[in-house]
Amino acid sequence: MKMIRRISTNDSSIDNILPLVTSSREENAAHGMRKDYQVHQTVTGIKLAIQDRGDRAVKDYTREFDRIDFDKDNVSLEVSKKEVNAAFRKVSKDDMRLLELAASRIEAFHKRQYKNLCRSWTFNDKYGNRLGQRVTPIEKVGIYVPGGKAAYPSTVLMNAIPAKVAGVDTIVMVTPPGKDGINPYVLAAARIARVDRVFRIGGAQSICALAYGTETIPKVDKITGPGNIYVATAKQLVYGDVGIDMIAGPSEIVIINDGSGNPSWMAWDMLSQAEHDEMASSILITTSKEMADGVEKGINSHLSSNAMRRRKGIAESSLKNFGAIIEARDLDEAAEISNRLAPEHLELFVKRPDALLRKIKNAGAIFLGPNTPEAAGDYLAGPNHTLPTGGTARFSSPLGVEDFIKRTSVIGFSAEGIDRLGDSIKRFAGIEGLEAHGLSAAARREKSKI
Repeated sequence: MKMIRRISTNDSSIDNILPLVTSSREENAAHGMRKDYQVHQTVTGIKLAIQDRGDRAVKDYTREFDRIDFDKDNVSLEVSKKEVNAAFRKVSKDDMRLLELAASRIEAFHKRQYKNLCRSWTFNDKYGNRLGQRVTPIEKVGIYVPGGKAAYPSTVLMNAIPAKVAGVDTIVMVTPPGKDGINPYVLAAARIARVDRVFRIGGAQSICALAYGTETIPKVDKITGPGNIYVATAKQLVYGDVGIDMIAGPSEIVIINDGSGNPSWMAWDMLSQAEHDEMASSILITTSKEMADGVEKGINSHLSSNAMRRRKGIAESSLKNFGAIIEARDLDEAAEISNRLAPEHLELFVKRPDALLRKIKNAGAIFLGPNTPEAAGDYLAGPNHTLPTGGTARFSSPLGVEDFIKRTSVIGFSAEGIDRLGDSIKRFAGIEGLEAHGLSAAARREKSKI
């Protein structure tokens, strides 16, 4: 059985082959980029119930969807500090050092980001008017961490650390518990990242609870973090009542290759995305047929290895439905294809990555050279791994400290400033037919008789 599609630009134009690759986008959109009618109806009902019944609705939906009965099992919605500390002690010292290493690198990067992007500033113009921008942190942020079948301590670190660097006062984390409770690595990461409160709830009900507040769960100002279609739809529905980061879809990777390097490494990099879920997309664009053959062979070989036994079925489905190997004429054409795909992750697996980097316009994160696997960005590089998906890298950016701050304009006119500019303000207001606007400025002019 053919595991992955093979496409050559020699057989057709880019305009003709791109639909073969992007046809998966419509299906990916149903994962969160597009409102599915039934999901929308379900989440709307959850939203209204949370607003009406608060904690009771949260508990009822958690019992229905997650099979956790808070009342019967005598379990609280909120995870206590004692429980967090107990989970912390369950993590081995070596693994704790690993989490702390990741946290320190993520914090160092986001502190540099804050220094360069998120400072308040003012200046005085030639009339002595004071103009500028005041940057202040969002007060309360909720972060969603997927759970249940898998554990994502990296998601905790990537969402909570930049919020703390930005100066957010209160971080509230929600995560669905599995049958054995919340994974200790997730709670250990929450303690390392200085999360203030943790609640053992997930799904659409947790998003709605954060957006509107309940008797137990505090209302927040913004919600970040990835989730399934119900979480994504809930984020869409509450947006406006609360801020959100983005609507994330399935994971994506594009690898551009010039015929150099180890095909086995590229095969593993494609599998690193394919193992996420059945709708993940892994695409290689290479100028070498021999490399295309080598990577395809490597994928088939790796899938048969013992290392892939647990995620083999997921990876196979992903590669068959959403994977592709594209043979391009040259690197310029490869860059054009990638720019039109606007992938979440882009590896420049070439001899001269910096030269190719100048031609890249759209990508969530770019990984330079053969020694930089995408997995480095997931865990230890430092830049945020919460990235735009589904082609939204054309207009969106990775999660960062700027997502946790507000910019407020600061305007202070001097007497000379209003005197010199008052007539112009009045005239502009007149163009728009807003007379009181103009007169409010004219009234302040030193020689005004109003």
